[in-house]
Amino acid sequence: MPMAVDSTPAMAASKAKSAVPHGLQNPPVSESPKKGKKRKHARNDNVDEGPVAGSSKATDDLAWTWRSLTESSASRVPLLFTKDGSYFFSASGPSVKIYSVATGLVVSTLTPAESGETAEPNLGAGNSLTCMALSPHNPFQLFTGSAGGLIRIWDFLDATQLRVFDLAQPIFQLALHEKFKDQVFVAASRSTKKINSKGNPTAEDNCAVLRVTLTPTNATMNSSIQKPSDLFIVGKTRKPAGLSFSPSGSWLVAIGGHKAYVARTADLKAGFTKFVSDETLTCLAFHPTEEYFATGDAKGVIRLWYCLNEDITTLASGVRKKAPTTTLHWHAHTVSSIAFTANGAYLLSGGEEAVLVIWQLHSGKKEFVPRVGAPIANIAVSRPKDAEEEYLLGLADASFVFVRSGTLRISRTVARIKLDPAISHTRPSSSTAIPLAIHPQTSTLILPSSHPSSLQTYAPSSSKLLSELEVSPSNRVSRRDEKALEPSRVERAVISESGKWMATLDARESDDVSKGEIYLKIWSWERGTGFWSLNTRIDRPHGLKKVTSVAFRPGSSIGGLQLATTGEDGNIKLWRVRSVKNKHGEVEEYWVTRATLRFRSDIPSHATWSSDGSILAVSLGPHVALYDPESTVLIRTLTSPECTVVTSASFVGRGSRYLAVSGHRDLVLWDLVSQTVKWHYRSTMAITGLVTHPVQDTFIIFEQQSESSSTLVSTRVVMFTPRSAIPSQIRSLPFRLLSVVPCPASWTAPGSASSLAFVAITDAWSVVLLGDDVKLPEEQGSVGRGLKGTSPAAKRTLFQDIFGASAFSDVTPPSAPIIQTPATWKGKEVEKIFDAPAYLMPPLDTLFDPLMEDFLTLRPADESAGVEDEEQHAEDVEMDAEGEDGPILVGNRLERVVDGGEMVAMVELFMNHAISTSGSTSIPNGIPQTNGVHRPTTNGVTPHATPAKPLPKHNGTTKPQLSTPAASIKTSDPSATPSSAARTGQKRKKSLD
Repeated sequence: MPMAVDSTPAMAASKAKSAVPHGLQNPPVSESPKKGKKRKHARNDNVDEGPVAGSSKATDDLAWTWRSLTESSASRVPLLFTKDGSYFFSASGPSVKIYSVATGLVVSTLTPAESGETAEPNLGAGNSLTCMALSPHNPFQLFTGSAGGLIRIWDFLDATQLRVFDLAQPIFQLALHEKFKDQVFVAASRSTKKINSKGNPTAEDNCAVLRVTLTPTNATMNSSIQKPSDLFIVGKTRKPAGLSFSPSGSWLVAIGGHKAYVARTADLKAGFTKFVSDETLTCLAFHPTEEYFATGDAKGVIRLWYCLNEDITTLASGVRKKAPTTTLHWHAHTVSSIAFTANGAYLLSGGEEAVLVIWQLHSGKKEFVPRVGAPIANIAVSRPKDAEEEYLLGLADASFVFVRSGTLRISRTVARIKLDPAISHTRPSSSTAIPLAIHPQTSTLILPSSHPSSLQTYAPSSSKLLSELEVSPSNRVSRRDEKALEPSRVERAVISESGKWMATLDARESDDVSKGEIYLKIWSWERGTGFWSLNTRIDRPHGLKKVTSVAFRPGSSIGGLQLATTGEDGNIKLWRVRSVKNKHGEVEEYWVTRATLRFRSDIPSHATWSSDGSILAVSLGPHVALYDPESTVLIRTLTSPECTVVTSASFVGRGSRYLAVSGHRDLVLWDLVSQTVKWHYRSTMAITGLVTHPVQDTFIIFEQQSESSSTLVSTRVVMFTPRSAIPSQIRSLPFRLLSVVPCPASWTAPGSASSLAFVAITDAWSVVLLGDDVKLPEEQGSVGRGLKGTSPAAKRTLFQDIFGASAFSDVTPPSAPIIQTPATWKGKEVEKIFDAPAYLMPPLDTLFDPLMEDFLTLRPADESAGVEDEEQHAEDVEMDAEGEDGPILVGNRLERVVDGGEMVAMVELFMNHAISTSGSTSIPNGIPQTNGVHRPTTNGVTPHATPAKPLPKHNGTTKPQLSTPAASIKTSDPSATPSSAARTGQKRKKSLD
């Protein structure tokens, strides 16, 4: 069959080998088609049966460079304030980030530097921090404990690591007290022979509280990592949820499981006395001044324990089933954290409900700070000496919220990327699509937020969270029973090539109470506001069946922009933009269905477009169907025995000549010009993703090990070129990937266009950058920096919260005298002085002199001639910038000489202009005036007012002058009146008298 000629230049036969035709057609036939075995043999000559993954032809696996954009451990380790409350510490993997309380920015990062450790936070690594505490003897020293068994001592003022002690067992809790110098108490894991249901040792459930002496052994005294000289076991516990000293240091309390373990520090050899709780204890806090402590449990009950007394010695190591306690109960779920205020009068608690509860202990009353944004993971209280107390909440989505104690309102929020907390809502399975996209206009990330029905916009260049979009409004109410209310979840987010449109898909599965919901929403980008606005909502685009893919058509100049969706109902739908004019003449755009296609009875699983948007490829079972989007005609069907089930397909390179087709374990590369299989690759692992380079003829596949595999490599990244089935590079990653998109060119180093760089979401819901050439600006405070030369920004006072900032708060005196030539006054220089409320302004007499200096200037000597001629005109005196004597510098302020003539001119100015204006009326003598407005009437008639003499007019270029110039007045008395004053001025003076 001869080829149908297309008018597009890309269809020229001379270019057939370098680019895919625009609208793929049958190739030209120069001879009769081969039949039978000959045809099959000709086809196989073009197939390169590539090597099986892991063969000797492939390069060795190398660890791929990656960088985490999230702080997965920020919500697990309790936050910690400095003693003055100016900074707070947050654990981020093996590092500690120091935040400024006033600005919310990271000012320094304490990172381990020992050999064999990485400064990059490693997902699930054993060197992650588990606890922190300030030294009671030196407020500038910070102690940290890690899951790798290391105790580090930091001088955070100089950002230096002082000492490191290795306990060789995971550390869970850490406690210090000024009563014990050079000693620290830790709760560490201990070995056990017990095996859990999965066949693993239950070492983490069996712990011991140790007293560690911070003096190294003789053998490790000169090494970088030292061994403590003495370890004393206080007692054995379950995995502790808290470890703390009493205010006096007389008692040491640990909680684990259903028990509270109490030990007298004066007799540590006696071990722990155990007190039993009805529920599992989850958090611990000591009263700041009195000898009792509080705990929270898994049922939402807060209990105050009054068992620290002399009677405890009679119990020895036995278990006391009852203890004098007081209970406080409001939480419906687990209490995650509790904390006392500085004066001990209030107790703060928080949990899954995302509500901060403030308990007044002496009365039992409570107040609430609701809707803080996410479940509360931990609470810290700032105790500054001369400032208002603040509460810092560490939320489960790795964000921080400050609450003012005076107003009980959220003052500010510190957030980077909000992680899915997976507490109130179950995380989706690994097979569920996770939304991830890049907005090309702003180079920002669109990714899931902490709530399943929302998306967040994050700028990696500035490390800031820009906005949050609630795609599907939902009630963020915690579960009443064990089963959580499942909200709508955003499953897909796709942005057009121009960045103007974004398509989202949110769905909620049906249950016993309600039916399922599926919405396709298309949003338009508002350039002025920088936010997305909803343009079109399509209910159930594929009925009650799931939507399997959403893809925008690139190259909008060819035939217009379109959107393709596929669903499990077997339909392939094309959507387009329709423009109409409303009654106001404005053009409105919205999306409508253009066409609905079907291919036999196969279910489409994936849809993709060629680089110029001329071909739509849809994966359906063992086939790949190629459609012309203009005519919606099926052009070609691709089928190969090497890949019996097609999961996805993608065009390779700018020319889109090749089509990479992936199955569960097979990868096939089609040459669309010759319509043959170029090569085939067989993997030993499951292929979970296929991504092509946007410019180069390069693509990669992601291979993942099974979840039961014990290997450290979870994902293999295999890179290919169309030339061969042998991988050009193989890289490995220590985590599994849920969603991957290519990075924009602005995120890579110059000259690295051929390299691959990606953004991905891992199975631990961390956002990572993949690639050796990803170059983003370093985050502020990402390295260790001393705090000696920095002064924290001033905090807002309660007075400023009520009355606002002072109008003179930004005025700073110059450090050295500066003399400048005064510019011509424009009338707006002193405008900002009057922006403050009247009750905050200083007295008017203190403003008169500096205000008049801006209004009036001295006359120069050369303009003293011709004064007599100017006396004949009722105009103002024209004033220049400086007088004869020039400016005088007094201290750091610029002063000048003011003579009596200038003051007389000022009096004349107010006599002629300040009291009366052109067209005003004067009140006859004898007629009283009330408030300067109402006039008495006679028989209902208002007496006629005598009009004042109008002022002479001027054209706006020459300033009006007074009738008596200031230079002709010799007296130095400012109150003296010139004898040659105009009649209007004399009449005004009499009225003033």
